[in-house]
Amino acid sequence: MYQRVPASVTTRGGSPTDNGDSVVTLDQVPRWSDAESRSSFGYDNEDPSFTNPFFPDPLTSPSEGESSSCGMVSRFPVDHEINSKIYLWRGNPWNLEVDAVVNSTNELLDEVHSSPGLHAAAGPGLAEECTTLGGCRTGMAKVTNAYDLPARRVIHTVGPKYAMKYHTAAENALSHCYRSCLELLIENGLQSIAMGCIYTESKNYPREPAAHVAIRTIRRFLEKQKNKITAVVFCTTTSTDTEIYKRLLPLYFPRDKHEEEVAISKLPADVGDENGETIIDERKIRIKPLPKKNIPRPSQPPADFPVIDVGLVRRNSSYLDSYLDPAFMSVIKDPDQRRKEQWKKTAQAQSGWNCAKMLGFGDLRGPPLSAAEEYSLHSRYLAKANSLNLSEIAEMKIVYRGGVDSEGRPVMVVVGAHFLLRCLDLERFVLHLVKEFEPLIQKPYTIVYFHSAASLQV
Repeated sequence: MYQRVPASVTTRGGSPTDNGDSVVTLDQVPRWSDAESRSSFGYDNEDPSFTNPFFPDPLTSPSEGESSSCGMVSRFPVDHEINSKIYLWRGNPWNLEVDAVVNSTNELLDEVHSSPGLHAAAGPGLAEECTTLGGCRTGMAKVTNAYDLPARRVIHTVGPKYAMKYHTAAENALSHCYRSCLELLIENGLQSIAMGCIYTESKNYPREPAAHVAIRTIRRFLEKQKNKITAVVFCTTTSTDTEIYKRLLPLYFPRDKHEEEVAISKLPADVGDENGETIIDERKIRIKPLPKKNIPRPSQPPADFPVIDVGLVRRNSSYLDSYLDPAFMSVIKDPDQRRKEQWKKTAQAQSGWNCAKMLGFGDLRGPPLSAAEEYSLHSRYLAKANSLNLSEIAEMKIVYRGGVDSEGRPVMVVVGAHFLLRCLDLERFVLHLVKEFEPLIQKPYTIVYFHSAASLQV
């Protein structure tokens, strides 16, 4: 189906080949570091579809007072080794001879919602294999064979739906799409990847903010894993996307000191954390170290007391007292254990009341659910959670995202004192839990639990 294209057919600068069904090798695609036309940071080609006033264009020319970047350190300094791995190409990813190509699809991995033309080029075998994967969650990725494509593998990922109210969540889910694709690339022993824009018009994700997320996520990933990846090809299929990437690539992959200096004043204020993911400061966990106190040791050894008098000796406890919280020490029994006992008594008093059955889990004392039953149950709850407005549960701050821990794993904070059963709809709370944990459950994460005797103050 595919035929190899001579080098003279493919033009540089992100232009398409003359034959859409021809194999294009990486040496025919322009490297970003070798691009003939250096970016002049011109802003004439704005994205006409992106007019959202809540997103000021980070590339608009700053005022005189803002134009100086003197004294500021670039958050994305020049790195020629990383730049040599970046390519920009106008065309479909599956025409490229690379190790893996990315397919932007939906949770069912069906052909209708996949990247246009991919299944037709790969042949029927791709759709048949996709039906065996059991779907894919938003922000995650799965890999299949490439069949009739020049690539060795196809990595399928599901982009998020966009809404202004949940901008940060959508941004982080999109960032996780790109990161999951690169992680799968390395896990499968592959080194080169071609990816189009992982968003669709039907999901309403604005083009330019999506490009910012894509480029900065890949930059941050390559900073940590550049020895394991040889090529990342950004593929665009429209002139609008091509112009957006040409304008934004110099911000995150500057090719010389001039582009680095200009990018300092052009980058958005929020460029994410070390993974390119947006972090909300109010939800970070702040842990202060214990104060260090130098307690002088006695110059003479303590006197030996008779065994019978040891319990009567008043020991010097000033050192321990400085660290012990009297309120905590006054707790006779674990507060959560007391609350659990109270719930048991209440449950026994209410005949016929069964929380598990009420929530649709059946009798927990019965046989465990099969994998198919678990997936079906989870899918139903997730679909229901996404269709409801659970903002009143979120505002109770019982469970919320709290940044990342020292190893970069996401942290979920659980506050026992906020769990007030008398004013909480348990079924809506379960739906809220399913929705909150959905982006995290495929990777390691951390749970920090504050018991119900903790202060209600944040």
